[in-house]
Amino acid sequence: MKSHLIYICIALAAVLSACTKGETYDDTPEPVRYEYGLPIDSFRVDTGFVKQGETLGGILGRLGADRKQLAQLATLPCTEFDVRSLRPGKEYLGLHQTDTAGVEHLCYWIYKASSREVTVLHLTDSMHAEHHKKPLRYEAKSACVGIESSLWNAMVGNDLPVELALELSEIYAWTIDFFGLQKGDSVRVYFDEIYVDSTRVGIGQIYACNFYHARKWQEAFYFEAGELHTYFDGDGKSLRKSFLKAPLNYKRISSHFSYARKHPVFKIVRPHTGVDYAAPTGTPVVSIGDGVVIEKAYKGQAGNMVKIKHNSTYTTAYLHLSKYGKGIAVGSHVSQGQVIGYVGATGAATGPHLDFRVWKNGTPVDPLKLESPPADPVPAKYRAEFDSVVNVMRTHL
Repeated sequence: MKSHLIYICIALAAVLSACTKGETYDDTPEPVRYEYGLPIDSFRVDTGFVKQGETLGGILGRLGADRKQLAQLATLPCTEFDVRSLRPGKEYLGLHQTDTAGVEHLCYWIYKASSREVTVLHLTDSMHAEHHKKPLRYEAKSACVGIESSLWNAMVGNDLPVELALELSEIYAWTIDFFGLQKGDSVRVYFDEIYVDSTRVGIGQIYACNFYHARKWQEAFYFEAGELHTYFDGDGKSLRKSFLKAPLNYKRISSHFSYARKHPVFKIVRPHTGVDYAAPTGTPVVSIGDGVVIEKAYKGQAGNMVKIKHNSTYTTAYLHLSKYGKGIAVGSHVSQGQVIGYVGATGAATGPHLDFRVWKNGTPVDPLKLESPPADPVPAKYRAEFDSVVNVMRTHL
Protein backbone atom coordinates (compact mmCIF):
# COMPACT_ATOMS: atom_id res chain seq x y z
CA MET A 1 0.00 0.00 0.00
CA LYS A 2 2.84 2.32 0.87
CA SER A 3 4.53 1.70 -2.51
CA HIS A 4 1.24 2.36 -4.29
CA LEU A 5 0.93 5.80 -2.64
CA ILE A 6 4.48 6.59 -3.66
CA TYR A 7 3.66 5.97 -7.33
CA ILE A 8 0.60 8.24 -7.10
CA CYS A 9 2.66 11.04 -5.57
CA ILE A 10 5.27 10.72 -8.30
CA ALA A 11 2.58 10.97 -11.03
CA LEU A 12 1.02 14.05 -9.39
CA ALA A 13 4.42 15.68 -9.13
CA ALA A 14 5.05 15.10 -12.83
CA VAL A 15 1.75 16.73 -13.76
CA LEU A 16 2.43 19.73 -11.50
CA SER A 17 5.93 20.04 -12.94
CA ALA A 18 4.58 20.08 -16.50
CA CYS A 19 2.09 22.78 -15.61
CA THR A 20 4.77 24.98 -14.01
CA LYS A 21 6.84 24.71 -17.23
CA GLY A 22 3.97 26.19 -19.25
CA GLU A 23 2.92 22.98 -21.00
CA THR A 24 -0.74 22.80 -22.04
CA TYR A 25 -3.13 20.01 -22.91
CA ASP A 26 -5.40 20.32 -25.98
CA ASP A 27 -8.89 19.20 -25.03
CA THR A 28 -10.47 20.62 -28.24
CA PRO A 29 -12.95 18.07 -29.62
CA GLU A 30 -12.31 16.52 -33.02
CA PRO A 31 -14.04 18.44 -35.83
CA VAL A 32 -17.32 16.97 -37.05
CA ARG A 33 -16.87 15.16 -40.39
CA TYR A 34 -19.63 15.91 -42.89
CA GLU A 35 -20.49 13.91 -46.00
CA TYR A 36 -23.45 14.69 -48.25
CA GLY A 37 -24.48 17.40 -45.79
CA LEU A 38 -24.71 14.94 -42.87
CA PRO A 39 -22.51 14.50 -39.74
CA ILE A 40 -21.56 11.03 -40.88
CA ASP A 41 -19.71 9.99 -37.70
CA SER A 42 -22.85 10.40 -35.60
CA PHE A 43 -24.52 7.47 -37.36
CA ARG A 44 -24.04 3.75 -37.52
CA VAL A 45 -23.41 3.06 -41.19
CA ASP A 46 -24.43 -0.06 -43.11
CA THR A 47 -22.90 -0.53 -46.57
CA GLY A 48 -24.34 -2.67 -49.35
CA PHE A 49 -24.68 -3.08 -53.11
CA VAL A 50 -27.85 -3.29 -55.17
CA LYS A 51 -28.53 -6.86 -56.27
CA GLN A 52 -30.08 -7.97 -59.56
CA GLY A 53 -33.85 -7.51 -59.45
CA GLU A 54 -33.79 -5.85 -56.03
CA THR A 55 -36.29 -3.09 -55.19
CA LEU A 56 -35.83 -0.02 -53.03
CA GLY A 57 -38.51 -1.28 -50.66
CA GLY A 58 -36.68 -4.56 -50.26
CA ILE A 59 -33.39 -2.82 -49.54
CA LEU A 60 -34.90 -0.45 -46.96
CA GLY A 61 -36.80 -3.29 -45.31
CA ARG A 62 -33.60 -5.27 -44.91
CA LEU A 63 -31.90 -2.22 -43.39
CA GLY A 64 -34.63 -1.91 -40.77
CA ALA A 65 -37.09 0.65 -42.18
CA ASP A 66 -40.42 0.68 -40.33
CA ARG A 67 -43.88 0.30 -41.87
CA LYS A 68 -44.50 4.04 -42.03
CA GLN A 69 -41.28 4.63 -43.96
CA LEU A 70 -42.03 1.83 -46.42
CA ALA A 71 -45.56 3.17 -46.94
CA GLN A 72 -44.16 6.63 -47.74
CA LEU A 73 -42.20 5.23 -50.70
CA ALA A 74 -45.42 5.22 -52.70
CA THR A 75 -45.74 8.99 -52.22
CA LEU A 76 -42.18 9.80 -53.29
CA PRO A 77 -42.38 11.71 -56.61
CA CYS A 78 -40.43 10.23 -59.52
CA THR A 79 -39.08 13.71 -60.19
CA GLU A 80 -37.24 13.50 -56.85
CA PHE A 81 -36.06 9.91 -57.16
CA ASP A 82 -37.11 7.34 -59.72
CA VAL A 83 -36.99 3.96 -57.97
CA ARG A 84 -36.60 2.35 -61.41
CA SER A 85 -33.19 4.00 -61.74
CA LEU A 86 -31.57 1.52 -59.35
CA ARG A 87 -28.77 -0.37 -61.05
CA PRO A 88 -27.25 -3.70 -59.93
CA GLY A 89 -23.79 -3.32 -58.42
CA LYS A 90 -24.26 0.28 -57.27
CA GLU A 91 -23.23 1.02 -53.69
CA TYR A 92 -25.57 2.35 -51.02
CA LEU A 93 -25.33 3.36 -47.35
CA GLY A 94 -27.90 3.05 -44.57
CA LEU A 95 -27.48 5.59 -41.73
CA HIS A 96 -28.88 4.61 -38.32
CA GLN A 97 -29.28 6.51 -35.04
CA THR A 98 -30.38 5.34 -31.57
CA ASP A 99 -33.01 7.38 -29.70
CA THR A 100 -33.14 8.11 -25.96
CA ALA A 101 -35.11 4.92 -25.39
CA GLY A 102 -32.32 2.86 -26.93
CA VAL A 103 -34.25 2.06 -30.11
CA GLU A 104 -32.32 2.28 -33.39
CA HIS A 105 -33.93 3.92 -36.43
CA LEU A 106 -32.99 4.08 -40.11
CA CYS A 107 -32.70 7.83 -40.77
CA TYR A 108 -31.13 8.18 -44.21
CA TRP A 109 -30.44 6.04 -47.26
CA ILE A 110 -27.65 7.13 -49.62
CA TYR A 111 -27.47 5.83 -53.20
CA LYS A 112 -24.20 6.27 -55.11
CA ALA A 113 -25.29 6.42 -58.73
CA SER A 114 -21.71 7.18 -59.80
CA SER A 115 -18.43 8.32 -58.29
CA ARG A 116 -19.77 11.86 -58.59
CA GLU A 117 -23.58 11.73 -58.28
CA VAL A 118 -25.26 10.75 -55.00
CA THR A 119 -28.90 10.75 -53.86
CA VAL A 120 -29.74 11.12 -50.15
CA LEU A 121 -33.16 9.82 -49.20
CA HIS A 122 -34.42 11.45 -45.97
CA LEU A 123 -36.52 8.93 -44.04
CA THR A 124 -37.37 10.98 -40.95
CA ASP A 125 -40.56 13.07 -40.86
CA SER A 126 -41.60 13.78 -44.47
CA MET A 127 -39.74 11.55 -46.93
CA HIS A 128 -37.83 13.44 -49.62
CA ALA A 129 -34.69 13.10 -51.73
CA GLU A 130 -31.69 15.39 -52.15
CA HIS A 131 -29.20 15.13 -54.99
CA HIS A 132 -25.53 15.90 -54.52
CA LYS A 133 -22.90 16.24 -57.22
CA LYS A 134 -19.26 16.28 -56.20
CA PRO A 135 -17.07 18.89 -57.90
CA LEU A 136 -14.67 17.87 -60.64
CA ARG A 137 -10.98 18.57 -60.26
CA TYR A 138 -8.81 19.08 -63.34
CA GLU A 139 -5.12 18.24 -63.26
CA ALA A 140 -2.81 18.99 -66.20
CA LYS A 141 -0.50 16.11 -67.09
CA SER A 142 2.24 15.39 -69.60
CA ALA A 143 3.01 11.87 -70.83
CA CYS A 144 5.35 10.22 -73.31
CA VAL A 145 4.42 6.71 -74.42
CA GLY A 146 6.20 4.20 -76.62
CA ILE A 147 4.05 1.88 -78.75
CA GLU A 148 4.77 -1.85 -78.87
CA SER A 149 1.54 -3.15 -80.42
CA SER A 150 -1.42 -0.76 -80.27
CA LEU A 151 -2.16 2.68 -78.90
CA TRP A 152 -4.78 1.18 -76.57
CA ASN A 153 -2.27 -1.27 -75.06
CA ALA A 154 0.30 1.51 -74.72
CA MET A 155 -2.11 3.54 -72.58
CA VAL A 156 -3.08 0.59 -70.40
CA GLY A 157 0.58 -0.42 -69.95
CA ASN A 158 1.51 3.05 -68.75
CA ASP A 159 -1.45 3.53 -66.39
CA LEU A 160 -2.93 6.25 -68.59
CA PRO A 161 -6.65 6.71 -69.30
CA VAL A 162 -7.74 4.58 -72.25
CA GLU A 163 -9.87 7.54 -73.35
CA LEU A 164 -6.60 9.07 -74.54
CA ALA A 165 -6.33 6.42 -77.24
CA LEU A 166 -9.84 7.22 -78.48
CA GLU A 167 -9.30 10.98 -78.48
CA LEU A 168 -5.91 10.76 -80.19
CA SER A 169 -7.37 8.57 -82.90
CA GLU A 170 -9.97 11.30 -83.49
CA ILE A 171 -7.39 14.11 -83.58
CA TYR A 172 -5.16 12.26 -86.05
CA ALA A 173 -7.96 10.54 -87.99
CA TRP A 174 -7.00 12.42 -91.17
CA THR A 175 -3.22 11.97 -90.94
CA ILE A 176 -2.40 8.61 -89.28
CA ASP A 177 -3.66 5.13 -90.12
CA PHE A 178 -3.98 3.68 -86.61
CA PHE A 179 -4.20 0.15 -87.98
CA GLY A 180 -0.73 0.67 -89.40
CA LEU A 181 1.06 1.60 -86.17
CA GLN A 182 4.40 -0.15 -85.68
CA LYS A 183 6.71 -0.97 -82.81
CA GLY A 184 8.88 2.07 -82.24
CA ASP A 185 6.12 4.61 -82.82
CA SER A 186 5.45 6.92 -79.90
CA VAL A 187 3.32 9.82 -78.75
CA ARG A 188 3.78 12.77 -76.43
CA VAL A 189 0.65 14.38 -75.04
CA TYR A 190 -0.34 17.22 -72.70
CA PHE A 191 -3.89 16.99 -71.38
CA ASP A 192 -6.24 17.38 -68.42
CA GLU A 193 -7.12 14.45 -66.19
CA ILE A 194 -10.43 14.71 -64.36
CA TYR A 195 -10.79 13.61 -60.73
CA VAL A 196 -13.60 13.26 -58.22
CA ASP A 197 -11.90 13.39 -54.84
CA SER A 198 -8.83 11.21 -55.49
CA THR A 199 -10.45 8.98 -58.12
CA ARG A 200 -9.66 9.51 -61.80
CA VAL A 201 -12.90 9.57 -63.78
CA GLY A 202 -11.76 10.57 -67.27
CA ILE A 203 -9.89 13.11 -69.33
CA GLY A 204 -10.64 16.67 -70.30
CA GLN A 205 -9.11 18.68 -73.11
CA ILE A 206 -6.03 17.44 -74.98
CA TYR A 207 -4.06 20.66 -75.46
CA ALA A 208 -1.12 19.38 -77.47
CA CYS A 209 0.35 16.15 -78.80
CA ASN A 210 3.18 14.99 -81.00
CA PHE A 211 2.94 11.60 -82.72
CA TYR A 212 5.95 9.76 -84.15
CA HIS A 213 4.84 7.49 -86.99
CA ALA A 214 6.26 6.52 -90.39
CA ARG A 215 9.60 8.08 -89.40
CA LYS A 216 8.25 11.55 -88.81
CA TRP A 217 6.73 13.61 -86.00
CA GLN A 218 3.26 15.09 -86.41
CA GLU A 219 2.33 17.88 -84.01
CA ALA A 220 -1.20 18.84 -83.05
CA PHE A 221 -2.20 21.90 -81.03
CA TYR A 222 -5.69 22.72 -79.83
CA PHE A 223 -6.60 26.31 -80.61
CA GLU A 224 -9.76 28.14 -79.65
CA ALA A 225 -10.48 31.69 -80.79
CA GLY A 226 -13.65 33.22 -82.12
CA GLU A 227 -15.39 30.58 -84.22
CA LEU A 228 -12.37 28.24 -84.12
CA HIS A 229 -12.08 25.25 -81.80
CA THR A 230 -9.99 22.58 -83.47
CA TYR A 231 -6.46 21.21 -83.97
CA PHE A 232 -3.68 22.57 -86.16
CA ASP A 233 -0.07 21.56 -86.75
CA GLY A 234 2.80 23.81 -85.70
CA ASP A 235 2.61 25.74 -88.96
CA GLY A 236 -1.06 26.57 -88.48
CA LYS A 237 -2.36 24.04 -90.99
CA SER A 238 -5.54 22.21 -90.03
CA LEU A 239 -5.22 18.55 -89.06
CA ARG A 240 -8.72 18.02 -90.38
CA LYS A 241 -8.43 16.88 -93.98
CA SER A 242 -11.07 16.57 -96.63
CA PHE A 243 -11.06 12.76 -96.25
CA LEU A 244 -10.70 10.19 -93.50
CA LYS A 245 -7.85 7.69 -93.82
CA ALA A 246 -10.24 4.70 -93.80
CA PRO A 247 -14.04 4.27 -94.04
CA LEU A 248 -14.35 1.72 -91.23
CA ASN A 249 -12.66 -0.11 -88.37
CA TYR A 250 -11.27 -3.17 -90.09
CA LYS A 251 -9.45 -6.36 -89.08
CA ARG A 252 -7.00 -6.43 -91.98
CA ILE A 253 -6.54 -5.48 -95.62
CA SER A 254 -7.36 -8.63 -97.57
CA SER A 255 -6.62 -7.26 -101.04
CA HIS A 256 -4.73 -4.22 -102.31
CA PHE A 257 -5.15 -1.96 -105.32
CA SER A 258 -3.84 -3.84 -108.38
CA TYR A 259 -4.25 -4.10 -112.14
CA ALA A 260 -3.24 -7.78 -112.11
CA ARG A 261 -5.07 -9.56 -109.31
CA LYS A 262 -6.46 -13.08 -109.55
CA HIS A 263 -10.14 -12.78 -108.67
CA PRO A 264 -10.98 -15.03 -105.65
CA VAL A 265 -14.37 -16.04 -107.11
CA PHE A 266 -13.81 -16.20 -110.89
CA LYS A 267 -10.15 -17.36 -110.69
CA ILE A 268 -9.05 -15.07 -113.52
CA VAL A 269 -6.56 -12.21 -113.53
CA ARG A 270 -8.21 -8.84 -113.85
CA PRO A 271 -7.82 -5.33 -112.36
CA HIS A 272 -8.93 -4.64 -108.79
CA THR A 273 -8.98 -0.87 -108.52
CA GLY A 274 -9.85 -0.71 -104.86
CA VAL A 275 -8.87 -1.93 -101.40
CA ASP A 276 -10.63 -4.80 -99.63
CA TYR A 277 -11.01 -4.34 -95.87
CA ALA A 278 -11.88 -7.59 -94.07
CA ALA A 279 -14.35 -6.95 -91.25
CA PRO A 280 -17.32 -8.72 -89.61
CA THR A 281 -20.75 -8.46 -91.20
CA GLY A 282 -22.57 -5.44 -89.81
CA THR A 283 -19.47 -3.31 -89.21
CA PRO A 284 -20.50 0.34 -89.85
CA VAL A 285 -19.08 1.91 -93.03
CA VAL A 286 -18.76 5.70 -93.08
CA SER A 287 -18.26 8.26 -95.81
CA ILE A 288 -14.66 9.47 -95.83
CA GLY A 289 -15.82 13.01 -96.63
CA ASP A 290 -18.74 15.34 -97.23
CA GLY A 291 -20.57 14.75 -100.51
CA VAL A 292 -23.71 13.76 -102.40
CA VAL A 293 -24.93 10.19 -103.04
CA ILE A 294 -25.01 9.63 -106.80
CA GLU A 295 -25.67 5.86 -106.77
CA LYS A 296 -27.36 3.48 -104.36
CA ALA A 297 -28.24 0.12 -105.87
CA TYR A 298 -27.52 -3.56 -106.22
CA LYS A 299 -24.81 -3.67 -108.92
CA GLY A 300 -24.35 -7.34 -109.79
CA GLN A 301 -20.85 -8.50 -108.78
CA ALA A 302 -20.42 -5.35 -106.63
CA GLY A 303 -23.51 -6.24 -104.59
CA ASN A 304 -25.14 -3.46 -102.63
CA MET A 305 -23.18 -0.32 -103.45
CA VAL A 306 -23.14 3.36 -102.52
CA LYS A 307 -21.24 5.90 -104.65
CA ILE A 308 -20.55 9.41 -103.37
CA LYS A 309 -19.36 12.48 -105.29
CA HIS A 310 -17.33 14.67 -102.92
CA ASN A 311 -16.36 17.51 -105.26
CA SER A 312 -15.39 18.12 -108.87
CA THR A 313 -12.29 15.97 -108.39
CA TYR A 314 -13.04 13.01 -106.11
CA THR A 315 -15.65 10.23 -106.05
CA THR A 316 -15.75 7.19 -103.73
CA ALA A 317 -17.67 3.90 -103.78
CA TYR A 318 -18.47 1.31 -101.09
CA LEU A 319 -19.22 -2.24 -102.32
CA HIS A 320 -20.65 -5.55 -101.03
CA LEU A 321 -22.73 -3.86 -98.29
CA SER A 322 -25.12 -6.01 -96.26
CA LYS A 323 -27.52 -3.05 -95.92
CA TYR A 324 -27.63 0.70 -96.31
CA GLY A 325 -27.39 3.42 -93.69
CA LYS A 326 -30.46 5.29 -92.47
CA GLY A 327 -31.56 8.04 -94.83
CA ILE A 328 -29.12 7.11 -97.62
CA ALA A 329 -30.73 7.82 -101.01
CA VAL A 330 -29.65 9.11 -104.40
CA GLY A 331 -29.33 12.88 -104.11
CA SER A 332 -28.96 12.95 -100.33
CA HIS A 333 -26.11 14.90 -98.77
CA VAL A 334 -23.77 13.01 -96.43
CA SER A 335 -21.28 14.29 -93.89
CA GLN A 336 -17.78 13.07 -93.20
CA GLY A 337 -18.03 10.15 -90.77
CA GLN A 338 -21.73 9.50 -91.46
CA VAL A 339 -22.73 5.82 -91.64
CA ILE A 340 -23.72 5.03 -95.24
CA GLY A 341 -23.93 1.24 -94.92
CA TYR A 342 -22.71 -1.91 -93.21
CA VAL A 343 -20.14 -4.54 -94.18
CA GLY A 344 -21.54 -7.58 -95.94
CA ALA A 345 -20.81 -10.16 -98.63
CA THR A 346 -23.38 -9.30 -101.31
CA GLY A 347 -22.47 -9.77 -104.97
CA ALA A 348 -19.32 -11.70 -105.93
CA ALA A 349 -17.65 -12.09 -102.51
CA THR A 350 -16.09 -15.06 -100.71
CA GLY A 351 -16.67 -13.50 -97.28
CA PRO A 352 -17.69 -10.30 -95.49
CA HIS A 353 -15.55 -7.31 -96.48
CA LEU A 354 -15.72 -3.79 -97.85
CA ASP A 355 -14.39 -3.10 -101.34
CA PHE A 356 -13.54 0.61 -101.16
CA ARG A 357 -12.79 2.57 -104.33
CA VAL A 358 -11.66 6.12 -105.13
CA TRP A 359 -11.62 8.04 -108.42
CA LYS A 360 -9.68 11.25 -109.05
CA ASN A 361 -10.90 13.13 -112.11
CA GLY A 362 -12.56 9.91 -113.26
CA THR A 363 -9.40 7.78 -112.95
CA PRO A 364 -9.13 5.03 -110.29
CA VAL A 365 -6.49 5.78 -107.62
CA ASP A 366 -5.14 3.68 -104.75
CA PRO A 367 -7.12 4.68 -101.64
CA LEU A 368 -4.07 3.97 -99.46
CA LYS A 369 -2.04 6.54 -101.40
CA LEU A 370 -4.72 9.20 -101.51
CA GLU A 371 -3.31 12.66 -100.82
CA SER A 372 -6.07 14.49 -98.99
CA PRO A 373 -6.11 18.29 -99.34
CA PRO A 374 -6.15 20.10 -95.97
CA ALA A 375 -8.91 22.28 -94.59
CA ASP A 376 -8.40 26.01 -94.01
CA PRO A 377 -5.37 27.07 -91.92
CA VAL A 378 -5.39 29.44 -88.93
CA PRO A 379 -6.78 32.78 -90.15
CA ALA A 380 -4.25 35.62 -90.34
CA LYS A 381 -6.08 37.62 -87.67
CA TYR A 382 -5.44 34.85 -85.11
CA ARG A 383 -1.93 33.87 -86.20
CA ALA A 384 0.01 35.79 -83.51
CA GLU A 385 -2.23 34.35 -80.78
CA PHE A 386 -1.85 30.85 -82.23
CA ASP A 387 1.96 31.10 -82.37
CA SER A 388 1.98 32.13 -78.72
CA VAL A 389 -0.10 29.07 -77.78
CA VAL A 390 2.22 26.78 -79.74
CA ASN A 391 5.32 28.15 -78.00
CA VAL A 392 3.81 27.52 -74.57
CA MET A 393 2.47 24.06 -75.44
CA ARG A 394 5.78 22.86 -76.85
CA THR A 395 7.36 23.37 -73.44
CA HIS A 396 4.90 20.83 -72.02
CA LEU A 397 5.78 18.24 -74.67
